[in-house]
Amino acid sequence: MSTAADSSPTLEFLLDVPIRLTVELGSCQISMRDLLQLNVGSVVQLDKPANASVDLYVNQKLVARGEVVVVEENFGIKLTEILAKPGAT
Repeated sequence: MSTAADSSPTLEFLLDVPIRLTVELGSCQISMRDLLQLNVGSVVQLDKPANASVDLYVNQKLVARGEVVVVEENFGIKLTEILAKPGAT
């Protein structure tokens, strides 16, 4: 005979499912003419100030904000705000 604990499904198999993590530094709107004139070395001005937080998305859902940091020779994100935690109401 199985108990309720034995028959409850485990979600552990989901821990290895890949997800898409995206960080948005900012955005802008430009004309197609301006887009076609971009070259190596061109600067595209974004809509956020340099000291603003970046947005962190999981599968296109905004879940956190953070600051850009450099880790060894790569960019990273230091989380400063988590917008939604699992199980939070």
